[in-house]
Amino acid sequence: MSKVLYVIVCAAGIAPDVGKLVTLAQDAGWAVQIVATPPALDFVDVPALEKQTGRPVRSRYRKPYEPKPPRPDAIIVAPATYNTVNKFALGIADTYALGLLAEAPGLGIPVVVLPCVNSALAAREPFRSSVERLRAEGVRVILGPGEFEPHAPEAGAGAYPWHLAVSALGSPGT
Repeated sequence: MSKVLYVIVCAAGIAPDVGKLVTLAQDAGWAVQIVATPPALDFVDVPALEKQTGRPVRSRYRKPYEPKPPRPDAIIVAPATYNTVNKFALGIADTYALGLLAEAPGLGIPVVVLPCVNSALAAREPFRSSVERLRAEGVRVILGPGEFEPHAPEAGAGAYPWHLAVSALGSPGT
């Protein structure tokens, strides 16, 4: 049975391309479950992602009579927005996606965060502190030279390094 990777997708301009991350993860041997923040549902092609993963895209807590999804063996948050990074670092669990993230470090589930923020947001003290706080808890935040480098607010995001998130986890057997 394949190990399960939750991909938490946030509402960022690059979010419609999250299928690229799914392909990379599946090629590495992961079974992928997409979890979208509620605003991200307007950015992604839900039917296409469900077809690609063979699983329903989740964005809310399940109802008691709905089947329980498999527990993740690892989580990637990409694209991770300014808001999500800050809420994750503070332990805020006001959505299904953030609830999963709030528990993951305490459960020993590896988490990789691939931000998608511009340089103005990345320069803010709350964001810098959040990145430090997450790293102190063992969360792998892919940010800095040779990783994700924030772009100027007026510039496009350019090539988003989806591959770095999967590389940070490795294959499920490693």
